[in-house]
Amino acid sequence: MNNNVVLKAVGLQKSYKEGGRLLHVLKDVNLEVHEGESVAIVGTSGSGKTTLLQCIGGLDRFDKGLIEIGGENIAELSEQRLTELRNRRLGFVYQFHHLLPEFTAMENVAMPLKIRREKASVAQKRAESLLNAMGLADRADHLPSQLSGGEQQRVCVARALINNPKLILADEPTGNLDEKNEKIVLDLFRQLHDQGTTVIVVTHDALVASCAQREIMLNHGVLVGEKWNDKNAHDAYVAAGGKPASTGSDAEGAQHGDSSIDFIDPTKAAKTGGDHE
Repeated sequence: MNNNVVLKAVGLQKSYKEGGRLLHVLKDVNLEVHEGESVAIVGTSGSGKTTLLQCIGGLDRFDKGLIEIGGENIAELSEQRLTELRNRRLGFVYQFHHLLPEFTAMENVAMPLKIRREKASVAQKRAESLLNAMGLADRADHLPSQLSGGEQQRVCVARALINNPKLILADEPTGNLDEKNEKIVLDLFRQLHDQGTTVIVVTHDALVASCAQREIMLNHGVLVGEKWNDKNAHDAYVAAGGKPASTGSDAEGAQHGDSSIDFIDPTKAAKTGGDHE
């Protein structure tokens, strides 16, 4: 880990209208992630985890606050520039894969490079290399419907890596996998992190969260805790000027200022009412 700030979120707020009422999904969230860090965002269903990840990735617009990716304020970017940033700097891994059903595994993995209009030979060579690394060389010409759930998820990881992203955003990447395939995917994420890739994972799974250097807990859109699983990573983060995640919300249990609130029980929560996932 170094002191290059890959992600900075300040005073992040997001609301939705539902059934005639306003639901506050993110409440004044502050979060900083440094290059090479691995972070898990945890919390019960409806805590705001996925919404936070979507805002970070520029897939959902927030109401107030600031998000910078690699020093760029994403709220100031045009749709075209935001799309370019996502394509070149970010890699997305979803719980439900979102593979294009009419394209082979190879074609799905190569798609981001084709969108960038890279040469077909370059895209194919890179896709072949990644599928081989995922143990899927013999499945390259298969359609998603011909692959198991674990194989589809590994194709999704390969697609996320095709552009050598600085930041991987993963939403419940092991949510639909059996134990064997969960281990394969977690090993892949460990390898990515060991190679210096910054990884942010949203998860309900305590095992997945424990693999991260740091866990951030949300409850009803309020940041209520932060736990470090790697002391050396924590010390390096502090030495680089990193501050604890926090919130400006005055809800009970909210984490403020320069002191982290450790947590054990993921149901520990600020009492702030309902929201979205």
